[in-house]
Amino acid sequence: MESITQYIEVVLKLKVNRNKSAVDKPSRRKFLGLSFYKKDGRVRNFIPKKPLAKFKAKVKEITSRSNGKSIEMCMERLVWLITGWVNYFHIADMEKVVEKLDQWIRRRIRMCYWKQWKKTRTKAENLCKLGLNKYKAWEYDNTRKGYWQIANSPILATTLTDEYLKKQGFVSLSKCLSEY
Repeated sequence: MESITQYIEVVLKLKVNRNKSAVDKPSRRKFLGLSFYKKDGRVRNFIPKKPLAKFKAKVKEITSRSNGKSIEMCMERLVWLITGWVNYFHIADMEKVVEKLDQWIRRRIRMCYWKQWKKTRTKAENLCKLGLNKYKAWEYDNTRKGYWQIANSPILATTLTDEYLKKQGFVSLSKCLSEY
């Protein structure tokens, strides 16, 4: 550590932050928001819990039920967040994490739609516009379930489909990741 620090400071004329710098096994260190592990004799990287928690907190803030913003504005902000996050972390091994995050984000969006429709008549009309028969629409618009719970229901999953959300401007993490 000392010889490397001396080389960096004397020859390269750069300042080394001794509090953050260390020599250790890759699995024990984090570097630029990534953690490392060894698989098949190669060092690989993954996203640790802290950056994932920060990302989820930002998604929650954008898709908050009480923020008073339109769905279009939420979608636009989500696209910016998702694109930037994937651009930064695309080198990490995160296929499974991305799949779970996509499902969670779509559920949050469905919850926002359900909340924004407010009145039972509006909910029924919108469900009918999305292809549900009147009886089922009436049955589901009168539910006593909470927003988060109804967002995971088969009715919203079949009416507010992934294709519908894509047409509304939603960009999934997995689609962004596949571009790399």
